[in-house]
Amino acid sequence: MRRIRPLMDIGVALALLTRLPLPRLPDGAFDGQARAAWAFPLVGLVVALLAGGAGLAGLAIGLPAGVAAGLVLVVQVMATGAMHEDGLADTADGLWGGMTPERRLEIMRDSRIGTYGLLALVLSVGLRWQALAVLLPMGIVPLILAEVVSRAMVTVLMTALPHARKDGLARHVGQPPAWPVGLALGLAAVVTAGLGGVAALAWALIGPGLLVAPLLGRLAMHRLGGQTGDILGATQQLTALAVLLGALIAA
Repeated sequence: MRRIRPLMDIGVALALLTRLPLPRLPDGAFDGQARAAWAFPLVGLVVALLAGGAGLAGLAIGLPAGVAAGLVLVVQVMATGAMHEDGLADTADGLWGGMTPERRLEIMRDSRIGTYGLLALVLSVGLRWQALAVLLPMGIVPLILAEVVSRAMVTVLMTALPHARKDGLARHVGQPPAWPVGLALGLAAVVTAGLGGVAALAWALIGPGLLVAPLLGRLAMHRLGGQTGDILGATQQLTALAVLLGALIAA
């Protein structure tokens, strides 16, 4: 069991963060799901390779860069079931749509989207689309780093903040101990330095990590009293956007 535990953790991480077809996992694979947080960056790598491959294929057959970038976003949404985009929309609606923590959490649980959520999605997806249209002809390294680093930052908030709800997906998964978070950050650092060089650690990992996760975490604590699955989804989306914008600045 110990020998196959890392493989089961990867399977659990894929099951939690994507809608990709997976083989049936062994009994007990989902015991202690939070431990699988170390594999979240690997999920980002899988999603980036699928989406980036679609974008490069689009360029290869002569599609304009903007259209190929749109294909990247389509594959990302299909692979993840748009769960992170949904989290961003719910977070925007909840954090700015209620006067009390209880009301904000109630709004975030509502399946209907409000003005704040709609604007957050339009602006976030639009900026990612524009960034990818510029970056994709230069390769998919920025996309890979965005997907890997953003999911590593999710693990930081998972362990740093208490749960705002007594139920929900985030509480069901649990809070990972320190070692899966450290391993996730280590994997993100290795991928970042390996693909983008030492300088990429600043614009792809350290910069977005210090910018997005702490600010959103502080806001979540102030307005909700902790984190939720929606907050984690918003963290992934905004960190990925920050990495792509960092790549544009560094290009």
